[in-house]
Amino acid sequence: MTLISRRKILGAGATIGALSIAGVRGARAQQYPDRGITLIVPYGAGGGTDITARLLAKDLEVVIGKPVTVENRAGGGGWVGWGALAAAKPDGYLLGYLNAPSMYAGYLDPQSNRRERLESFTPLMNHVIDYNLWAVKKDSPFKTVKDAIDAAKKEPNKLTITGYGAGGDDHIAILGVEAETATKYVVIHYRSSAEAKTAALGGHADIFAANISEVAEDVKAGNIRVLGVMSPTRSKFLPDAPTFKEQGYNQIWSVSRGIAAPADLPKDIETVLTGYLEKTLTSKDHQAKAEGLSLEPSIIKGADYRKFLKDNEQATKKLMGW
Repeated sequence: MTLISRRKILGAGATIGALSIAGVRGARAQQYPDRGITLIVPYGAGGGTDITARLLAKDLEVVIGKPVTVENRAGGGGWVGWGALAAAKPDGYLLGYLNAPSMYAGYLDPQSNRRERLESFTPLMNHVIDYNLWAVKKDSPFKTVKDAIDAAKKEPNKLTITGYGAGGDDHIAILGVEAETATKYVVIHYRSSAEAKTAALGGHADIFAANISEVAEDVKAGNIRVLGVMSPTRSKFLPDAPTFKEQGYNQIWSVSRGIAAPADLPKDIETVLTGYLEKTLTSKDHQAKAEGLSLEPSIIKGADYRKFLKDNEQATKKLMGW
């Protein structure tokens, strides 16, 4: 056999092999999903991420024709859930919500000593942006942000305020207020906003730090009064609540909640899954339901979403001094 003949045979074999792999991948994508999907929420039930995830799960089920089950894995500032997601098999059947900036503390903080990184995930699509706010129970003596800040100046390290882990969005927002106003608060960290809300309503915390979606219904019911919202302009969900900027404080903070898979998700599965998510999140029905839950969809996908998360990671690193 001549050298040219051998090369032709080898070349033909490589081509057949490549076509076989492509065929397997194509078949795999066509079959996906052939069973239910689990969606991890890294916080307890009843909080903003849980509400967001359950909305997605219900509507995604209709699109894919398979069950989507929400699984709450609270603890460790979210890293019980994120750790489980990072360690899972990248086959598209276990997904989870990434919360930025809350997730970064788990590995940027030198004391955390975690092996996971942003690169431990395949970010797929951002779902919502939820702005931070400060609220109090209805009989609180504080009527404005200034009232709370003046009290904190008078007695540093006395006022208590809720949080959900060092470096979380609520905690970072608190640090932002402290830096601008030269105040100090005692931050009490809870496993979920639902727990924190119960504590604040029960008088166990002076200020309830939360996101818009987590308090909008309570505000409408008259159970909670908002001191200020950390959005650029007034929220359409809380039109009577003034912003921090209106009250003279340059504080704009929010959390983004998006969907991710473990790292190394096959590209064909990623393409199919992203298509399902985009179809779900851009539907008028889903967006109307989101608005009814005081959620503001902000869809960022693929490479743009990964850049968004990386930029947020670097900004958080700088702010926290990590």
